Amino acid sequence: MSSFSADWLERREPHDRKARNPAVLEALRRCFAQETSVTIVDLACGTGSTLRALSEFLPRHQHWRLVDNDLGLLARAKGAAEAMAVGPRVTVTAVDLARDIETALDGPIDLVATSAFLDLVSQDWLERLVTEVAVRRLPFYAALSYDGRVMLEPADDADATIVSAFNRHQSTDKGFGPALGPAAVGELVRRFDRLGYEVVQGLSDWVIGARDPIFGDVVASLAAAARELVGVPQATIDAWVRRRTGLAMVGRSTIRIGHRDVFARPTGATGAPGAAGPTAGPTGRR
Repeated sequence: MSSFSADWLERREPHDRKARNPAVLEALRRCFAQETSVTIVDLACGTGSTLRALSEFLPRHQHWRLVDNDLGLLARAKGAAEAMAVGPRVTVTAVDLARDIETALDGPIDLVATSAFLDLVSQDWLERLVTEVAVRRLPFYAALSYDGRVMLEPADDADATIVSAFNRHQSTDKGFGPALGPAAVGELVRRFDRLGYEVVQGLSDWVIGARDPIFGDVVASLAAAARELVGVPQATIDAWVRRRTGLAMVGRSTIRIGHRDVFARPTGATGAPGAAGPTAGPTGRR
């Protein structure tokens, strides 16, 4: 599944890469440290950023099964993987994840991964996913799930209104039913906890400076979400955008977007990710 343009996914990738939580990545690495090969299914793979971010933390011999419903993104992801100096083996599969998660997880798998995706899905869909992963006793890595925190500096009187509207919009249907939005990580962790999985989680925030190329995109995204909801005057949104943009033009604004990463593995799996502690602290990135 992907409703995002390849251009946006490529421009945000450096921020995603910087933000991924190192303690969670280390837990992933330790889980497979004694293995010589690994097969990974990447759900909603987009242009393949998860592959590029995780390849150095996994055994040398890797087979990535990239899953998305966008044929154009799948082609880009496969091409980028094949261009890597020491590239993994890659296959691509077009699947409508909203309807057919089971097909995406068919066959031999060692790890299920996804990035910037779970906050878009519904509670029922997440339950299906966790059930399918747990039945197969698979480790699961989910990065960059939005957790509801947006911090803007310097403060503006309309910040709270805009952020509240954005969070409400995040809970609307994104193609999987009413989205979990900021509640996604908590729901994911609770489900895996109940199933006896060991879970490592940590912050993976974006920190976007005024001169950052995607600063305007983030402001526009916050404003667009507010515009789609009833109850926020257009004049309030437009004035907020002008003030926030004006501050950025003189280098006086930053935005922190809160995300969390999670690595969950069934008890008794190889390695010991839980040794890093149940929750990693802030990493000061993104």
